[in-house]
This record gives sequence, structure tokens and C-alpha cells, in this order.
Amino acid sequence: MSAYKAAHLDEIAAEQWPYWAPIRHELDIRSFGINAWRGADGDEVIKRHSEEESGQEELYMVLSGHATFTVGEDEIDAPAGTLIYITEPGTERVCFAKEDGTVVLSLGAVRGKVYEPSGWDTGYLEGA
Repeated sequence: MSAYKAAHLDEIAAEQWPYWAPIRHELDIRSFGINAWRGADGDEVIKRHSEEESGQEELYMVLSGHATFTVGEDEIDAPAGTLIYITEPGTERVCFAKEDGTVVLSLGAVRGKVYEPSGWDTGYLEGA
């Protein structure tokens, strides 16, 4: 048994949703949630949502391209390299790509609690 797993982001995609790279599911990560989201200019890369139900804080990093986030009432210009850490789970957030080839990495967990995968990603991947 190996002490690590390796993959290239370009090789991780959900067949039915090619814009989604289900990293947590692909690598069987169980200590935090992590996914990547791809988009072309104008695409909603991170769907409008809050984490009120899950209680998760989220960190987003724009890996490539350029995006615009709206977090609560604030609009944030986010070129590649930008990090956005949302500490309040109930705050609504959404992200749109501003150029083709935009990739946003998302990480989430509940502060002070052991991470438990919610299973939403498995449900989508297995067609539940």
C-alpha cells in the first residue's frame, strides 16, 4: 500500500459534468472537502449557495483564469492566485468566470469538528 495518491487535475472530471473535478471523491480524501470547478467566460463556476446547513467554512482559490465572486453583498475581483476564505457558513456566495479556462479550487470543513463527507458528491457521481 502506497503512502500517497497522485493525479493531474486535467484528468479528473465527472463524466456528466465536465466542469466539475471531484477531487475528494477521486482521491478518497476523508479529512476535508475539496473540488475544482472549471468555466469559460460568463459561466457560473461556483453555484449560488450557502453552507448554512453543513456549517462548513470554505476556502476558494482561483488556480487559473479570472473570476468574480459575490460574497454576501461584496463583489470581489479574483484573478489567478486570489484566495477567498468564507468564515461564516450562512453567507451566500457565487462565482462567475471572467475568461475562458478559469479554474477555482474549493476546500471546506467545519471548524473544530472531524470532517465527515456528506455524500452529495458520491450521489451526483452515481446518479442518485
